[in-house]
Amino acid sequence: MAYPSLKITFLGTGTSSGVPMIACDCEVCTSTNKKDKRLRSSIMVQSETTTLVVDSTPDFRYQMLRKNVKRLDAIVFTHPHKDHIAGLDDIRAFNYFSKKPMQIYANEMTQEVIIREFPYAFADTKYPGLPEIALNTIAMDQFEVGDIPITPILVWHLKMPVMAFRFGKFTYITDANRIDEGEKEKIRGSEILVVNALRNERHVSHYSLEEAIHLVRDLGVSQAYFTHISHQLGKHDIVSAKLPEGIHLAYDGLELNV
Repeated sequence: MAYPSLKITFLGTGTSSGVPMIACDCEVCTSTNKKDKRLRSSIMVQSETTTLVVDSTPDFRYQMLRKNVKRLDAIVFTHPHKDHIAGLDDIRAFNYFSKKPMQIYANEMTQEVIIREFPYAFADTKYPGLPEIALNTIAMDQFEVGDIPITPILVWHLKMPVMAFRFGKFTYITDANRIDEGEKEKIRGSEILVVNALRNERHVSHYSLEEAIHLVRDLGVSQAYFTHISHQLGKHDIVSAKLPEGIHLAYDGLELNV
C-alpha cells in the first residue's frame, strides 16, 4: 500500500498532570528550558489534504492556538481517560468556521465516556454554539481519515485496552505498559516509533524509561521518541544525553516528516 507523506507535530508530551506540575518546586518544574514545559500528550498528523489530531487533551484549545491550526478534519481517540478527552468541547470553533460537525473516531468504550462527559452535545434539543460531533466507531480494522490510512494496535494500560495507531511508517503509542506479541507484529517495520516513558521507576500502567528502551530494541525500530513524560523522569537535556543512539525524548512543538 502506498502511504502519503506525513508531517507529525507533537502538540503535547506530558503526563496527565502536565509539566510543570501544579504547586511543584522540583528542578524540572522550575526549569527555564522550553523542552521541560510539557502539555498533555497529543499529536497532529497532516498529509497534503487531511489534518487530524490524536486525542483532545485538557490543553487542546491552547495546543490549537499555539500551532495556529486553521482546519481540523478529525480527532482520533486512544482511550477515554480525562487527560485524553477533556478538551473536546473546544471543537466548537472548528464547527463554526467549517460549518460541519467534527468527525470523531473512537471505539465503543471511548464513545460511551464521551457521550457521558459531554451529554449536551448529543441532546435532542440543539442550542446554538454547542459542539457538533459525528461519531465514527472503530475497532481493530484499518480505517481511513481522508487520505490517511490508520492501523489500530491494541495495547494495555494495566487492564484497560488502549488504541495505538500506525500511520504508514510511523507508530504512536500512549498510555501502555504491555503489548501482546501478535500486536507487536503490527509495529515491526515502522521507521519511527513513539511510546510513553513516564519516569525512571516502574509504574503500574505506564512504561518506565528502561522498559520503553527495551521495547524499542525488541521491535527493532531505528528511530524512537518517548512521550507522556512526567517531571519524575528528569530534565530533558540531561535525560536525552544518556539515551542510546536513535532514541530521543520528544518535546512540545517537535515536528517529524515521514
